[in-house]
Amino acid sequence: MKKSILKVHPDDNIIVALRNLTKGEEVKMDGQTYTVTEDIPAKHKFTETDMQAGDSLTMYGVLVGKAQMHIPAGARISTSNVKHASTGFELGSRKTAWHVPDVSKFKTRTFKGYHRSDGSVGTANHWLVIPLVFCENRNIDVLKDTLLDELGFSRPKKYNDFAKQLKKLYTSGKTVQDILNAEFKESDESEKKDRLFKNIDGVKFITHEGGCGGTRQDAQALCGLLAGYITHPNVAGATVLSLGCQNAQIAMLEEEIAKRSPAFDKPLYILEQQRIGSETDLISAALKQTFAGLIQANQLERQPAPISKLCIGLECGGSDGFSGISANPAIGYTSDLLVAAGGSVILSEFPELCGVEQEMSDRCVDESKALRFIDIMRRYGQRAKDAGSGFDMNPSPGNIKDGLITDAIKSAGAAKKAGTSPVVDVLDYPEKVSKPGLNLLCTPGNDVESTTAEVGAGANIVLFTTGLGTPTGNPVAPVLKVSSNTILYNKMRDIIDINTGTIIEGEETIEEAGERILDHVIKVASGEVEALSVKNGHEDFIPWKRGVSL
Repeated sequence: MKKSILKVHPDDNIIVALRNLTKGEEVKMDGQTYTVTEDIPAKHKFTETDMQAGDSLTMYGVLVGKAQMHIPAGARISTSNVKHASTGFELGSRKTAWHVPDVSKFKTRTFKGYHRSDGSVGTANHWLVIPLVFCENRNIDVLKDTLLDELGFSRPKKYNDFAKQLKKLYTSGKTVQDILNAEFKESDESEKKDRLFKNIDGVKFITHEGGCGGTRQDAQALCGLLAGYITHPNVAGATVLSLGCQNAQIAMLEEEIAKRSPAFDKPLYILEQQRIGSETDLISAALKQTFAGLIQANQLERQPAPISKLCIGLECGGSDGFSGISANPAIGYTSDLLVAAGGSVILSEFPELCGVEQEMSDRCVDESKALRFIDIMRRYGQRAKDAGSGFDMNPSPGNIKDGLITDAIKSAGAAKKAGTSPVVDVLDYPEKVSKPGLNLLCTPGNDVESTTAEVGAGANIVLFTTGLGTPTGNPVAPVLKVSSNTILYNKMRDIIDINTGTIIEGEETIEEAGERILDHVIKVASGEVEALSVKNGHEDFIPWKRGVSL
């Protein structure tokens, strides 16, 4: 039966509206009757009892805000009557007991992946073409324009026919209104060339704005991130273009590769323009070497692998008031299932752990990990304050409009992506995962920067929850979008892979949704189902410069 309201935790004093509630309406839950004193939109919260200025608001069992004035029972909380507040944190005792799920359904499950010599297994087989510095971006684009069509990796340009239709309307003398009334119809006749290399999923051309002009630390971090992609299990090899004089030197990249893969043996071609000379010589050499690398990469075929070889990135973006009670806890259960099966998961977005730092540090398997997490969080928070900002400014206008009115409410819900398992490691950007289990990775809350970092840390698939909708993807790892509500799923079926609005509607439990998600992950990892981010060509890549980014 579908509920109208929800109290997430027994200690909470604010209640979530699961549907639109009208002023004066009485709603019941657990034998209690509540009368709302104003219209409460779905996803928003109202007070359980009268509150006075300075009173604490609790959700998910933690402090999420302070009342700024008298708020009567049944009134909606908003940015006008509540301000962000969260508890402090310090080194506590280890609390590593967790709700180990039954993984008998998945005990013998495998996925078909690409086995690498270092023991990792990819869910895809890509070739990378990347610059060490932004000066080489144009040359990367030249290689892209030259290779994609010829190798059969370009995607149908589905809007070209529509543009031709609009052009025809204009040249035939039709009015502006005629053009505005024209309807887009996707053509099935777009020419698509056969792929030359059947065992290669894509040649990915990545550009960025870094490598020089910033600090040496920025250059080192960029090389670390690029090394994470080059050594990634979804990557068969890489072509790297260097100018020569930039901060991000070839030796720096090679050093970072060695840190992540001491016995690195993938095909890697690094070309330096200032040493080679003319652009023609550079591009022709890059084409020849890339082609040679593709021939080697094409020799690999998908083979069965245990799901313990999966490393899932846990991400959210465009969150709403349902994210923390449907999509996030659902992939949290998926996370627990994978950890119990011996796999790895990554939780990032440290500004969105504000208010739950104590819980996350207590879940660390030893004090050294807990202290590192505390230190990173405090330094990050201080940098934000020094820049005149703070974690309390993290919620976006879209978050606030859909019920996430304080950073602590957003953070407490976001942390549900991590399930209940212990934290086995704490990583700083752009470090790479080396241990099975739940890993914390310091990144900003910015969707693309964080997803870029998770994949650089080794995620070979990403679960990305959203309540408002976002087209974010990644060049080398499938990014699966998980909607928190059915309205969004139906509205954006072309970019949303999985719906967990079923939890809000009472059609399935969090655990049932979590199992369904893992089953879908395995199919995508095997190449049986194509992630919509891959189908749509969403390949976002933004390195994090360690200034303040929330």
